[in-house]
Amino acid sequence: MQHALARLPLVPATDAPEDREPEPPDSDASPVTGTGLTSGQPLRSPAFRWFLSGQSISMAGSAMSPVALAFGVLEVTHSAAWLSVVTTAALVPMVAALLLGGGIADRYRRDTVLCLTSLGAGLTQAGVAFVLLAHLQPALLLPLSALNGVFQGLTKPALRGIVSNLAAGRGIQQASSLLASVRNTARILGPAGAGLLTASVGGGWAIAADAVSFLLAAACFARMSLPDPPPRAHDSGSTMLGELREGWAYFSSQPWIWTVTSAFAVFNALNMGVWQILGPVIANGTIGADGWGLVLGARGVGALLASVLMVKLTVRQPMAPALSLMALSAVPLILLGIGVNTVWLAAAAFVSGVASEFFTVVWETVCNTHIPERLLSRVGAHDEFWSFVPIPIGQLSTPVLVAAFGTAAVAVTGGGVAAVAMLVPLLVPSLRRIEVNRHGT
Repeated sequence: MQHALARLPLVPATDAPEDREPEPPDSDASPVTGTGLTSGQPLRSPAFRWFLSGQSISMAGSAMSPVALAFGVLEVTHSAAWLSVVTTAALVPMVAALLLGGGIADRYRRDTVLCLTSLGAGLTQAGVAFVLLAHLQPALLLPLSALNGVFQGLTKPALRGIVSNLAAGRGIQQASSLLASVRNTARILGPAGAGLLTASVGGGWAIAADAVSFLLAAACFARMSLPDPPPRAHDSGSTMLGELREGWAYFSSQPWIWTVTSAFAVFNALNMGVWQILGPVIANGTIGADGWGLVLGARGVGALLASVLMVKLTVRQPMAPALSLMALSAVPLILLGIGVNTVWLAAAAFVSGVASEFFTVVWETVCNTHIPERLLSRVGAHDEFWSFVPIPIGQLSTPVLVAAFGTAAVAVTGGGVAAVAMLVPLLVPSLRRIEVNRHGT
């Protein structure tokens, strides 16, 4: 899910007892408690500062990677087909590894998981850089990309769960907002830096810089020193398979979670298909490449602004406004189909950036507040897995639909359906009543 993820040692989670149903999100029972940190001040924690430093370095490198990889592969192969194959070789294993990553991140210390996966991602990216710089056989990129995808798939669930280990109360939203600000800054500056580096010394060296960023991030994560996870109860299942089943049982029993995931499954398929596939095609015949770049930049600026504001802004019951704003984030798809000028499309993209980042911070805060800490990574893995799986379907089906119904019809209809999908979860009463910062001030 785009949407689009932590302090001093925690007291073990006080979630619902193992022999009864999980507490509903509006229950008085707190799933997470913390000590040793004034709530709302995550930057006072050395562990969070190391995590933020590692994430900042890693995000900067990852933001450079798509541009560097694209030009690096094209420089070696002169083939768009090879670029597509290399990209897919990383994407499929990443999605496939998400659920396993959730089980690992809830079973072992998340700082250790992040350290090892970052180290693995750095080594595989270094291998990709070597293949590109040495102009070796392009087929060697495939296993390296696949391994890199696996490491990143194992990383994502740990990132979703670790904030609750490093922040408490209002500090959870502030921590999520700070991380989102870093992420959005990297998204704005990273591609430009990758373009300059690629143009000056080549895409292979830009990929090498990304590899170094992973290794430096691993060194930062190694300094966090989180406590070991609390011991497992005997009836919760001591095997990895048993714990994965427990994560699915919790995810599937909470309508406030799976309805949002389902909504994003629809939204992601339509948004990625229309925006990423049709967007450049429509822009090429209307506002041009420079106009499309302005639109994408406006969206990034909106996302950055929202993440900065969310450090201080709190909404007691945030899910209704967050999902309503996400419905507005589908408006650019409709405007693409209508064929508006650059100014209107950029303005809509700016609002979309604000809306999507507002939702991302809210969702991370709600999940870290209301899901038991010991289940966070497994539930987060299901959230991301089921919302990511439809993306290739949307991307592959969009050209077929365009051939049958036309570009404008697909863009406008896709935008309308995506907007409605975001509003459907609001039919769940427990979702509308969810509060944040109930367990800390």
